[in-house]
Amino acid sequence: MSGPETPPDLTQDAFLGGRLKLWQPKQGYRAGVDPVLLAASIPAKAGDSVLDLGCGAGAAALCLGRRVAGLELHGLELQPLYAELASQNALENRISFTVHQGDVALMPALLKERRFNHVITNPPYFDRQTGSKAPDKTRETALGGASLPLWLEAAGRRLEPKGYLTLICRAERVPELLAGLPAYLGSVELWPVLPRAGQASQLVLLRARHSGRAAFRLHAGLLMHEGAAHTVDGESYTSQISGVLRDAAALRFPDT
Repeated sequence: MSGPETPPDLTQDAFLGGRLKLWQPKQGYRAGVDPVLLAASIPAKAGDSVLDLGCGAGAAALCLGRRVAGLELHGLELQPLYAELASQNALENRISFTVHQGDVALMPALLKERRFNHVITNPPYFDRQTGSKAPDKTRETALGGASLPLWLEAAGRRLEPKGYLTLICRAERVPELLAGLPAYLGSVELWPVLPRAGQASQLVLLRARHSGRAAFRLHAGLLMHEGAAHTVDGESYTSQISGVLRDAAALRFPDT
């Protein structure tokens, strides 16, 4: 896939201001801003182990690996096409990343034996009991997938004691997120992502710690764009978000 011509069913897209280039299907689930924000929010350091559940083509894990050198990165992906692309993207970007193909609900044996300092995930966004199906099968699988409580339990069981689970998800699923967190995950922090000042949150970042005991914290919203509305051509990201998307800057949870 690294030849002079782009395969007709794939695109190669630039992330982090061109520091990372990822092959993705033209049709189906395509990574955008969400996994970049997720990766930027992880306070990992060299030597840490990280598992990305539902890693897709590798956007979140590889963005994190580009920002922080010396990580042990693993990913789990259900769909063989995306698992293959994640491995290929890691190879072409020269980032060490072990991709396991399998189901979150039926964790591969190699992962069941492991515990990680960080588990990150961009879990299924929609409740398929209420939403309509996507026309593309791979996109439908990525958007639907396993139930959210099952996803959270699978993530929690892969954590080392005091390890962190961090995820990004649709704001309307916050009640499910909070209700579905296993009891052993505490020190929960919720960080709403606001499109613009005065607009309702559409996404949230959530972080919880294995065996954490701190009180729940609801942070002030993270603002994505300047101005009350999009009135001119071009980007209007805040300087903080622009730094994350273009310069691979970290996105630290408030007061950390």
